[in-house]
Amino acid sequence: MTADIAARYREFRMPDVGEGLTEAEILKWYVQPGDSVTDGQVVCEVETAKAAVELPIPYDGVVHELRFGEGATVDVGAAIITVDVAPGSGGGQAPAPAPEQAPDSASAPASAPASAPGASAPAAAPASGAGAAGGGRTPVLVGYGVAEAPTKRRPRRGAAPAAPAAPPAPVPGQVNGHAGTAPASPARPLAKPPVRKLAKDLGVDLATVTPSGPDGIITREDVHAATALPRERAEAPATAPSAAPAPEPVLDREPVPAQATAPAYAPGTARETRIPVKGVRKATAAAMVGSAFTAPHVTEFLTVDVTRTMKLVEELKSDKDMAGVRISPLLLVAKALLVALKRHPDVNAAWDEANQEIVLKHYVNLGIAAATPRGLIVPNIKDAQDKTLPQLAEALGELITTAREGRTTPAAMQGGTVTITNVGVFGVDTGTPILNPGESAILAVGSIKPQPWVHKGKVRPRQVTTLALSFDHRLIDGALGSMFLADVGAVLEQPKRLITWA
Repeated sequence: MTADIAARYREFRMPDVGEGLTEAEILKWYVQPGDSVTDGQVVCEVETAKAAVELPIPYDGVVHELRFGEGATVDVGAAIITVDVAPGSGGGQAPAPAPEQAPDSASAPASAPASAPGASAPAAAPASGAGAAGGGRTPVLVGYGVAEAPTKRRPRRGAAPAAPAAPPAPVPGQVNGHAGTAPASPARPLAKPPVRKLAKDLGVDLATVTPSGPDGIITREDVHAATALPRERAEAPATAPSAAPAPEPVLDREPVPAQATAPAYAPGTARETRIPVKGVRKATAAAMVGSAFTAPHVTEFLTVDVTRTMKLVEELKSDKDMAGVRISPLLLVAKALLVALKRHPDVNAAWDEANQEIVLKHYVNLGIAAATPRGLIVPNIKDAQDKTLPQLAEALGELITTAREGRTTPAAMQGGTVTITNVGVFGVDTGTPILNPGESAILAVGSIKPQPWVHKGKVRPRQVTTLALSFDHRLIDGALGSMFLADVGAVLEQPKRLITWA
């Protein structure tokens, strides 16, 4: 293989996204062999154990081969796409993989159509002299959402495909040892990733579904219409149809997989469904097991009259200084927790097992547990202790919006110090939450509802909630945990303490 050939074909590799992640699943390809690409253009969407992100290609050229199909789990560093950076420059063949990393005979062939769900091709070794980043540039992950650079999307069904740039002439010894370029897949139905997952869970072939969304996009309603199951029994209650505005994620709601709410048995159907543990579910399970069996958990409870806090919430909604931001009881719970942390700074700490040290944090990265279609995530508000109430409200609103749109980045979920989980949105009185790994405390907030309460010597209906604080007993003893929880409750009972204790 000559140096010219090695320089002509560039392999784009799965970037190292950091934060300890080692693999990602390819959710969607935006390009096919023969498509032209430009530097910075998003070519695929992948899902890590923490978030969905889009990958931009770092050079110009023509797509020569897609190494993995949609649904494949790929190790960091594996080549996922080959690009001809000098198309039309004459003959020659693309670099073949090194013998020691040749495809295993039991694996799916690398030249399989990339659009086949779950299809995958083994990774190939880098070509000699062909850098993964092309000219020394390091690929950068882009948050899940709309990319600034124009993205080449697949043609809609029924639309005439655009004429692709001429791919290299097929010759023996093409990438991965296969002759010719990978065959272009036919245009496949348009649907968002959550809808594709729903269809997969329900066993629905999207090619047989009639789309009703804008521009021929298949919605969740369309998938349910194609099944024999009633919607209320088949759909997990986390998202609305794609054609309608997406709802806000329910804070700390861990979505139940669709198949879990389906009938246990129906004639002619399988009695069990097995779902691979991966992505957010896999990461969450590992984190919770590690936390539960590492940190000795203690949970304490406190029932509080929050009538005055609820009145303050209503007053803030009409305050001109709070215009344009979301006001909710959770906002004042967050502020109450920050005030209590200021009074008891030893709660804001971490246990360093390796160095046998207690690490006191002089900042608060406030985690907010949120349930999204991708699973439970805990992004955090950085340096929450320095924010005014309007700033905290704005940060909380942005956190919810990015989670709802699937744009939460791995960095936003790292470095948390204390977490709030709102189980009250389900009508639950309270719970015993498990610590987020590396944190010392987590506060669960139960439902707020009218209850008989002794107020000024008389039994009256008051707005009442129950708080539950779980903490690491290596760091926080019973006295400290009790005083901290009591202070959170005291602020919510008398919100004027937001001023007098600040």
